[in-house]
Amino acid sequence: MEALDILRTYWGYESFRPMQEDIIREAVAGRDVLAILPTGGGKSVCFQVPALMKEGIALVVTPLIALMKDQVQQLNDRGIKALCVYTGMNRHEVDLTLNNAAHGDFKFLYLSPERLGTRLFRSYLEVMDISYIVVDEAHCISQWGYDFRPDYLRIGELRKLVDAPVIALTATATPAVADDIQDRLGFKRRNLLKSGFERPNLSYIVRRTEDKNGQLLAVCRGVAGSGIVYVRNRARTEELAQLLLSQGISASFYHAGLGNLQRAQRQESWKRGETRIMVCTNAFGMGIDKPDVRFVVHYDLPDSPEAYFQEAGRGGRDGKRSFAVLLWNGTDLRRISQLERVSFPSIETIEDIYHKVHIFFGIPYDTGAGRELRFDSKEFCAHFHLQPQTVYYAMKYIEREDHWTYSEDVDIDTRVQILVDRTALYDIALPESGMAELLEVLMRRYAGLFSFAVPIDEEWVASRMGIGIPALRQLLYKLSLEHVIRYIPTDHTSVVFLHHDRLREGNVALSPRKYEQLREASRIRSATMVDYVSEATECRSQFLLRYFGQMESAPCGTCDICRSQAETPSRREATEAALRAYINDEKAGDYTLDDLRQTFGLPDGMGNTETVSGWTEILRRLIDEGAVPPYRQ
Repeated sequence: MEALDILRTYWGYESFRPMQEDIIREAVAGRDVLAILPTGGGKSVCFQVPALMKEGIALVVTPLIALMKDQVQQLNDRGIKALCVYTGMNRHEVDLTLNNAAHGDFKFLYLSPERLGTRLFRSYLEVMDISYIVVDEAHCISQWGYDFRPDYLRIGELRKLVDAPVIALTATATPAVADDIQDRLGFKRRNLLKSGFERPNLSYIVRRTEDKNGQLLAVCRGVAGSGIVYVRNRARTEELAQLLLSQGISASFYHAGLGNLQRAQRQESWKRGETRIMVCTNAFGMGIDKPDVRFVVHYDLPDSPEAYFQEAGRGGRDGKRSFAVLLWNGTDLRRISQLERVSFPSIETIEDIYHKVHIFFGIPYDTGAGRELRFDSKEFCAHFHLQPQTVYYAMKYIEREDHWTYSEDVDIDTRVQILVDRTALYDIALPESGMAELLEVLMRRYAGLFSFAVPIDEEWVASRMGIGIPALRQLLYKLSLEHVIRYIPTDHTSVVFLHHDRLREGNVALSPRKYEQLREASRIRSATMVDYVSEATECRSQFLLRYFGQMESAPCGTCDICRSQAETPSRREATEAALRAYINDEKAGDYTLDDLRQTFGLPDGMGNTETVSGWTEILRRLIDEGAVPPYRQ
């Protein structure tokens, strides 16, 4: 079938989005291609369609386990056979999956990058008919990118073993990073296809405020529709969700520390519109194609333009007016400054933590290669009296140097193995009737139960039996007490995957030169964000586009700077005088936003037509300067 026929058959679309057809054409012609498309630009279609046009199986490398599982499920729902291998699977599971990929009629094998270097994976390579090597989040292969992952470097090694073209995709890459990606992936010739980064329907708003909660409420009340609120830490997601709920605003919270089922339920509730606003960390949003997000609020200053641009870009994918609002104050600038210091511990500290991790798990010198360690950061820090931030950044730097892979918040499925011989199983007198039914359901659904512990889908098994997940877990536990099954409950943990045996002191390769270069690159990204909020006098869109190498672009006309420049001094002065008189004289300083709404017009400041032009921006300045008191909540 032709590309458009495949798109119609499996996705139901009548035409491609901008750039998709060009990227597919390059891939089908057998040429390596790097595609830079904005968030929501439909990157997955760019490799899924060519893979369906060609014999063999496409290897898709992605670091996002949740996205990997989601895409595999979506493909299978469309009748396209796909598999995945990721951190947290045991050897039996991985072996079975790779065997199916090599000998079955599957079209996609999704892999987390650390699997590329394993002997088990390499042993299957020679019997796999690989159509494409797909590199999602391709900026992760560049050490100058904001999210470098050393495991991605193994893709370059893979190219020496597999004669298949590369389709590399990312939403965020500066010109230098784009060049580095192509070099490290061994492109036979430069081939960059880049869509324009303009989002004409997305209005960027930056607000300096000491009252972030008040500003957040104003946005949620002033802009109808679905929204996302990004914060830096997990505790604040719950706090802000409770604040919104207390004000009658539908909201929930999401972060990587929640269980897999909780995250899935909350995500689905938000996607269906049952929950209006999701307050979350950056763990939320990857691969979520919800078109009608009307606003994205950053409650805290992001660390990099790349992260901000990608997260803000989740608003307005349907092409309708949406708002990217960034709230900041002096506390954010101090935090950014502190982060520069703590995110790069000394080389000596980093090596010390390398050895402490091995000591913590009782791993002697010259052993440990290939081990997968369930790592409890709190327990580790308490044991060695270390600061959590120091440990986190040291471990991520050790990962950058390719000594291990550190995966946070991995969901490990419940596993079950039947310990009783199949023929003897039916002679056992089980104390509860539900136990026999459960065993029947498991045996019909899962192969290998009598040989090793097999991961099970608790939600599916529970629904099949007509019971809840807690009741299912109770049955599994009771069966384990009867010594009928081996029951390994679901776990949510961090995992350290050791790439090699423990090195001796003084032999841990930690390049001081690379360390300084990375620190400088991080400093530049942070400084750019500070400039964006505190120094920028040009259109917000133009500022961001120039950072990503798009030097020619027109002012958006809808950001806060474009709008403020469109107002005349006389109009601003008149508005300021009217606000002062109303608040200080008529209301004697006792006023609410509802009072102002009725008198001056819409209070959202998001581009709607206000009765008095731009009064919300002027009000914030007057409050910050102490010229008028804050409004009553």
